[in-house]
Amino acid sequence: MRLAGRAPDDKTSKTVGSGAQPMGFHHVAIAVKDAKATHAFYTQAMGFKLVKVEVGELPGVPGGWMKHFFYDTGGDGMIAFWDLHGATLPEDWSPAIADGLGLPHWSNHIAFDADSLEALEEIKNRWLEQGHDVMEIDHGWCSSVYTDDPNGILVEFCTTTREFDESDAKEALELFDADHPEPKNPPISRFHRAVDRGER
Repeated sequence: MRLAGRAPDDKTSKTVGSGAQPMGFHHVAIAVKDAKATHAFYTQAMGFKLVKVEVGELPGVPGGWMKHFFYDTGGDGMIAFWDLHGATLPEDWSPAIADGLGLPHWSNHIAFDADSLEALEEIKNRWLEQGHDVMEIDHGWCSSVYTDDPNGILVEFCTTTREFDESDAKEALELFDADHPEPKNPPISRFHRAVDRGER
């Protein structure tokens, strides 16, 4: 997963402060309930490649076992999932990282880097062709497309459309420190239903 707006051969992040050591994710791991549906989505809809599967006993669960499967995202990191099996595991847990905690669906989500606006358009069309509804948002400094994976997790591809400057950093600090900043108008969202694509 490359940092948004970072060129493939750029070894430093544009947002890392002077003297700081650039650091990316090696992988993000999430437990899921339907490993096969998850695999189908992340290989077909997302275009990622399965590169490693670890199998082992589930610690602390007698007779339990697990699979830990990793996908190359095409950038600097991987996304991984847990397929957990054990008689003492709860049955009513939710793999949805936002809804499962009672939070708004859009809050906890996973965003991957897209190289360009053209790449975003290709991803959007691929999702629609495979039957996934898509939300498209121009945030002003980046553009994004969103859909849901089989676990109820919102996934995003995003491309940065302009570089940050000192005024951005100044405003960011002011807004972060403000106790109750004035909300800005939300960006315009466009919703594309997969079933409607052939009618537009």
